[in-house]
Amino acid sequence: MIRMGLRNSGNISYSRALFAESFNRLLSTQAGGKLQDKVALITGAASGIGKTTATKFINNGAKVIIADIHQQLGEETAKELGSNATFITCDVTQESDISNAVDFAVSKYKQLDIMYNNAGVPCRSPQSIVDLDMALFDKIMDINVRGAVAGMKHAARVMIPRGSGSILCTASVTGVMGGLAQHTYSISKSAIIGIVKSLASELCRHGIRVNCISPFAIPTPFVLGEMSQIYPHVNSQRHADIIHNAGVLKGVYCEPNDIAEAALFLASDNAKYVSGHNLVVDGGFTSFKNLDFPAPDQVQ
Repeated sequence: MIRMGLRNSGNISYSRALFAESFNRLLSTQAGGKLQDKVALITGAASGIGKTTATKFINNGAKVIIADIHQQLGEETAKELGSNATFITCDVTQESDISNAVDFAVSKYKQLDIMYNNAGVPCRSPQSIVDLDMALFDKIMDINVRGAVAGMKHAARVMIPRGSGSILCTASVTGVMGGLAQHTYSISKSAIIGIVKSLASELCRHGIRVNCISPFAIPTPFVLGEMSQIYPHVNSQRHADIIHNAGVLKGVYCEPNDIAEAALFLASDNAKYVSGHNLVVDGGFTSFKNLDFPAPDQVQ
């Protein structure tokens, strides 16, 4: 997948963020929130960005369906997040699984307000196009692109009759700027950005907003495996340091909670007039390049 994406040794940073979320859960639910009485379905929500976002949504009053291919982990996550979280097994390469998850949400809660197509996989492939494994290419597209499109399709199926809804997808900075990832992963994420714009053009007529989020490097299990393969001789803290040093915004790093906050904004009425947008959360990384010209006194 990418040549970036970690943070601390992974679980340490997660535990801290989730502890803070859990600590405020009772207060948040009592006070209501930005997603009060909303129902959200999040794919790939058993861990990483999906889990952090599910926590954020619940803390803001939503009921969340955790849809993930990992059954045990998903059930543990739902139990951890409390009575407003429910798990359903979902393999996004199987359209029937996605359709069933959407139907489950409507059957259980009588509505689906938010669909967050977050599930995805990294791409462990050679860097050069001449070495591209087309079978692997098809597999990654099946999960990262086709799975997201199926999620959008079935969310739209139940949102159109209600005349409202918010559909989100996880894209990536690797889909915004070339050279940040293997071609297959980069192509899959640039496709998501294009798909969002295409669907927004139709679904706006039904009051449905469609947006995506493009994160910078984040310390999730999704990327830890990648870094350990690239740098097998160092520990995860060193992996995190490498990623942190790649950022451009001094003093802060991109964390799962940053993406959860972006998702909360896009899913809520605070973004009621935002659609077809790719919200890039990268500290400005993809906004510029510097020309490292020599200083005048260095030029003879």
